[in-house]
Amino acid sequence: MATKSVDQGSGKEKMKLKGLLLRYYPPGIMLEYEKGGELRTKSIDLLNLSSSTDVNALVEEIQKAEPLITASRSDQVKLLIQRLQDKLRQHSNHKFYLFKVLRAHILPLTNVALNKSGSCFITGSYDRTCKVWDTASGEELHTLEGHRNVVYAIAFNNPYGDKIATGSFDKTCKLWSVETGKCYHTFRGHTAEIVCLSFNPQSTLVATGSMDTTAKLWDIQNGEEVFTLTGHSAEIISLSFNTSGKRIITGSFDHTVAVWEADTGRKVYTLIGHCAEISSALFNWDCSLILTGSMDKTCMLWDATNGKCVATLTGHDDEILDSCFDYTGKLIATASADGLHHLTDNYGLVVHYVYLCSLKTTDDAPIPLCHFPVDHVCYSIMPTLSL
Repeated sequence: MATKSVDQGSGKEKMKLKGLLLRYYPPGIMLEYEKGGELRTKSIDLLNLSSSTDVNALVEEIQKAEPLITASRSDQVKLLIQRLQDKLRQHSNHKFYLFKVLRAHILPLTNVALNKSGSCFITGSYDRTCKVWDTASGEELHTLEGHRNVVYAIAFNNPYGDKIATGSFDKTCKLWSVETGKCYHTFRGHTAEIVCLSFNPQSTLVATGSMDTTAKLWDIQNGEEVFTLTGHSAEIISLSFNTSGKRIITGSFDHTVAVWEADTGRKVYTLIGHCAEISSALFNWDCSLILTGSMDKTCMLWDATNGKCVATLTGHDDEILDSCFDYTGKLIATASADGLHHLTDNYGLVVHYVYLCSLKTTDDAPIPLCHFPVDHVCYSIMPTLSL
């Protein structure tokens, strides 16, 4: 269990809890509280929660660490934790099966992304469009047209899921409405292809990474450029915000990863250690670790507070194409061109591995770990409970 510390200020401002919200993934409880007349939110992360966790003991621990959770709220917190445990039990014995095959585009797909609830998803394509789909029915909801070249990078503004960003080889990024398919803004400023993008968790900014060696931050409300992040000497092909939205990470073909302050655009430090192009870079959920994957066949784990390498994960015989944490930050998955997928703990121990299908597009571009773009088809994989 992890709680964020409460800023007490001078001690004169009182804090009043207004409500408790359940967060299923990753498991946690969101607190809405009032301080100084302003409504704020914070989270209690329950990343180690299991179906066998002692709820009473956990609530006592939460009350000791979080002053907003008083004795009068204990029964409500217990109920929320029990609901989280019920949800964990539902997902303990899933099997997966092929649900639908959609003939999505007239040219190969580049990427696929789901909204937070999984109710709809989007596909990007070499046909210069992005399509919005209803997951359950497979119905096409919108075709987002306007780019003049390949739509390569796509994303929802999760957890809200009401906006879509598309990045294109035409050097622009567009912001769209999920409900209507309307284009809100076209972000212009890059001088080469946009190949990665990400919303911040607050959905106030979208970041774009480009083959022009820069990343840019854009204001979603007014469509203006906020910062240009310069310092890489080669293409930026991976970027992401941490869960607080305060920092952003960029991975480059110059073999380095840079960490930046999102509110100032200042570079905090550069991670140097890989000896080939970076393929992925991301924070774990609690922002304490950074994971980087590289074409040098390794992943590296870094301390996010000081930028020092704490582990190098070896074992693949070919380029690392993608990597990710599980929501607890204790396990790491790596996908490689050697056809193996490794599941590793934070100490570098390979827990197990399985063979992956070889998924390739026409230009052999790296394919994200959790996406399924193959030729012109989108494969939808859905879980079912074991009987």
